[in-house]
Amino acid sequence: MILPREEALTLLHKYVKNEKMIAHSLASEAVLRALAIHLGRNAEAWAQAGLLHDVDVEVTNANAYTHGPEGAKWLAEMGLDGDIVDAIGMHNEIASGKERSTEFQHALAAGETITGLIMATALVYPDKKIASVKTKSVVKRMKEKAFAASVKRENILECEMIGVRIDEFAALAIAAMVEIADEIGL
Repeated sequence: MILPREEALTLLHKYVKNEKMIAHSLASEAVLRALAIHLGRNAEAWAQAGLLHDVDVEVTNANAYTHGPEGAKWLAEMGLDGDIVDAIGMHNEIASGKERSTEFQHALAAGETITGLIMATALVYPDKKIASVKTKSVVKRMKEKAFAASVKRENILECEMIGVRIDEFAALAIAAMVEIADEIGL
């Protein structure tokens, strides 16, 4: 089962109050939808994984050893599609104790992580708008370890494990986020 988007949003807002985390979730939803369309996959399932991947972040206090699987457990109990639940549970490898191995798992890890790098890049531009962010800037920032230091570049590079070059992935993600720029305040 895939939840109707309004129900998924209600669920997200029930558990996540931080506006930046809401914006991150919306950006992840947009990027995962665009990536699914690009790869010919189920756009609604991938988008829902992007939207709900951090549903447990505040309840678990972003604990690296519980965040991800806890939310996946809740969603499984609700009857959410097993592939969505699996990808959400695996987006945090530390908590899962296993390495990501499926296309969907790699896509969610890469897609939700690149949103942070793109948002950080937008914030250093004078107008602080995602529409101003260039693909080459994001690719350049990938090499600058001190810039947005908490963003795991190795997760973003999982895009290559699903056949999408980093420059192509950055362009796709920026375009997806531009579409929802007003919703995420950038």
